[in-house]
Amino acid sequence: MSDFEKKDDSLIIAEAIRLVSEGVSVTFPVNGRSMLPFIVGGRDSVILEQPKDLRWGDIVLALVENGKSKEKFYVVHRVLSLDGDRVILMGDGNLALREFCDRADVCAKVVQVVRGNGKKCSINSFGYRLAAKVWFALLPFRRYFLWLYRKVH
Repeated sequence: MSDFEKKDDSLIIAEAIRLVSEGVSVTFPVNGRSMLPFIVGGRDSVILEQPKDLRWGDIVLALVENGKSKEKFYVVHRVLSLDGDRVILMGDGNLALREFCDRADVCAKVVQVVRGNGKKCSINSFGYRLAAKVWFALLPFRRYFLWLYRKVH
């Protein structure tokens, strides 16, 4: 990715965060494979709103810090745990990597996923939350399921 693309992405993210902070729902395209199989980067988008009432299993847009370089970057990942002011995040497509941030660094909360065909899926529905819990329980086997998913798709 060129510096121009990084700058362009950061401007888009900054504008989305500004709009969300003003109470506007924002549809935001996602990239990458870190949220497979629930969100497909390059195909799906997410609808962001203000991050009220965070709980386990929520998907958020957050500013996290790379542990080694201390460089900060944005991720759209699932809340793995809340401990006071600290939030631990993990992408559904990740096998072990976790990110850490403060609650103040959670910029938005995903309320719906918009599939490539335009269909909207609420992430707060019983079925979606149940699937996320099952997926989390399958963490030791996630590598095999992701390999199969990538082969099929």
